[in-house]
Amino acid sequence: MSKEVILKVENLSKQYRLGTLGTGTISHDLNRFLAKIRGKEDPYLKIGESNDRSSKGGSEYVWALKDINFEVKKGEVLGIIGKNGAGKSTLLKILSKVTGPTTGSIKSNGRIASLLEVGTGFHPEMTGKENIFLNGAILGMTKKEIASKLDEIVSFSGCERYIDTPVKRYSSGMKVRLAFAVAAHLEPDILIVDEVLAVGDAEFQKKAIGKMQDISNEGGRTVLFVSHNMAAVKSLCTRGVVLENGKVIFKGNSDNAVNFYLSNKKDVTKVKLSDRKDRKGSGEVQFSDIELLDENNNLVSEILSAGYAKFRLHLDFKKQIRHKDLVFGLVIYDTNEVKIADFYSDEMGGGFDEIGSHIDLEIPKLLLRGGQYNVVIVVQIKKGTVKQLDLLHDVLLFNVFPGDFWKSGVINRATNVALINAKYINKI
Repeated sequence: MSKEVILKVENLSKQYRLGTLGTGTISHDLNRFLAKIRGKEDPYLKIGESNDRSSKGGSEYVWALKDINFEVKKGEVLGIIGKNGAGKSTLLKILSKVTGPTTGSIKSNGRIASLLEVGTGFHPEMTGKENIFLNGAILGMTKKEIASKLDEIVSFSGCERYIDTPVKRYSSGMKVRLAFAVAAHLEPDILIVDEVLAVGDAEFQKKAIGKMQDISNEGGRTVLFVSHNMAAVKSLCTRGVVLENGKVIFKGNSDNAVNFYLSNKKDVTKVKLSDRKDRKGSGEVQFSDIELLDENNNLVSEILSAGYAKFRLHLDFKKQIRHKDLVFGLVIYDTNEVKIADFYSDEMGGGFDEIGSHIDLEIPKLLLRGGQYNVVIVVQIKKGTVKQLDLLHDVLLFNVFPGDFWKSGVINRATNVALINAKYINKI
């Protein structure tokens, strides 16, 4: 491995057995053991199928990752992107040595720090300060080294008031703030960050991304970053890797990787909602179709900026359920997967005594600039606690044409952000 390359992944694969705990039955484990002592290949490595969740397979073995190859140079920021279930988190867990690969190898030069889940590596009964020292020790830092960074870590996390309080009393946002502050300030050679930063608020996310940029630019350290926020990937990462069904389908600079991923996602919207297998939830109520309509109830795929829009959600009730307890949500994202607007029925005072085959979300003026947008839909049941019944991403791609929103004779710019009804006033 050259001096410039700090991390090299060669022919990395990870196989799981579905439906059971552990590696398999006693007979399977015995067959593996006998093959090993005879110097032969694991007999079950040949029968696994690719990790495509949308189709039913014929094997009980599945490849969460298959033949992954890439290398990362010192000071580089690598974005790892892909749909849910593509294998991103599995890859990071192997790189972090949380789990081992089935085949292949990882070569790294330097200390690795991981931020995979909220509060990773934290002991809930210990205080925030004690956990800083614990995490530092796990990373191989001396007590003196940790103490020299303590004030900086606490200040960055914004948890100073609670630093002597047990972590079990922290909110999820506070945990991720402290965990990121520890991982970023204790000077690992390689920092691995999963989607966990999404738990933090917008201010902290901006702060964290700025810190990661400083780590790579000034500190010369390497960052592996997983996020569904494509704008963050474009601004932070120098290169990108796109995963699909456990395989690398694209490697290149971050802009090209994001563009490839987004163009690849457009095919998902062509699949009928009733046929989609990538849904999440209990399934008691499911979306069977979605339509975008104009004011005359005509099907459209394009609307004018600040124009009328009606989203019609078709429903399939799999189980008798009290309609009044249902909460519907529709979220609009831009092409970089940045959330632009959301509409939740409970916030909007929408209660449904009776629901037929569909419900409509009517928006008299959709205040979006010109561009392409995508839709996520969710239905929940809310009786004290919230239970998710159905959730689907990438259900509808639609275009917005720029328009003269302010009636000024000037067409508004196409910058994929929401419009707000306002005006400039010149007071002398």
